[in-house]
Amino acid sequence: MPIRYDTRNKRWRFEFDQVIAGKRQRASRLLPKGYTKAEADKFDHEETKRLHAVAAGVSKPEPMIEDAVLLYLKHHAPALKSFENIRRELKSCFEAYAGKPFSALSAVALNYRPAGIGIATIRNRLAYIRAACRYAWKHHGLGDQNPAASIPMPKVRNERHVYLGRQEFLAICRKIKPGPARALIRIAFYSGMRAGEPGLATLTSDGHAFALAPEHTKNSLPRVVPIHPRIAHIVRNPSLWPPKYTKWTISTAFKNGARAAGFGHARLHDLRHSTASEMINAGVDLYTVGGVLGHKSAVSTRRYSHLATKTLQDAVALVGKNHRTTGKKKAA
Repeated sequence: MPIRYDTRNKRWRFEFDQVIAGKRQRASRLLPKGYTKAEADKFDHEETKRLHAVAAGVSKPEPMIEDAVLLYLKHHAPALKSFENIRRELKSCFEAYAGKPFSALSAVALNYRPAGIGIATIRNRLAYIRAACRYAWKHHGLGDQNPAASIPMPKVRNERHVYLGRQEFLAICRKIKPGPARALIRIAFYSGMRAGEPGLATLTSDGHAFALAPEHTKNSLPRVVPIHPRIAHIVRNPSLWPPKYTKWTISTAFKNGARAAGFGHARLHDLRHSTASEMINAGVDLYTVGGVLGHKSAVSTRRYSHLATKTLQDAVALVGKNHRTTGKKKAA
């Protein structure tokens, strides 16, 4: 029997050792944890059939998802900022794709719903699997066509919509002790930078803007953010700039101040959304807002489109409105 229970690993193991068309074919694979005897037998039947077809030249060997993951982790992922997270997440969902061919990718995406795991985490893990398969196909020739072209991904609706006005922001600041932490929190509100970016920013040569190098931005693109007049004094103060606090220290200071001011639901990252809200309410278009925030795609900025209600109202009000014309005759 090609299927046996591996007592050391406490999982079913598939083993294949046959002579086909005069050649000996061998294969061994440890099946995912939790497989029942019926599931192991089904895998045995399908995999044996596939191996016979490949060995006899009836069909080409189909690439395996786990092989694509190994290529991705070895050759591409190490150069990414989030490599450790990618490796950890792909390891966490190994049971979902172990022993599965590219053709089962859609089924993996549909069926992977582990208990106790948020839908956003599930989507991220599936996105890493998809990226690995696409990479292996494109750069290592695994498969005849892009296996990740049409994978059903779960929809995630976990966007926060917490926007602090200037008065609310100032109320929080009054509850925070004056010093470097409060200075960086003020910079975050008046610049729209992400939580860790103020501590990584430098000043441009003229001292009128913050500069972020590609390695310090989320999308790996350099960014320049003009310095708001209300925080210009901070960068001229040697005791406050350059900053020496980490984003965790700043986040804790903000959270304590927010609770003391009665805004316990607010987080430091909400200041970034609040910056966008302030600009939109002042009439700034979404394209410019995205430029200030450093969005690589307009899709990221679109989350703030519901805030531009005044601009939409003004646009709708123009419909059917009489416009005066000078020196022109109406057409007959």
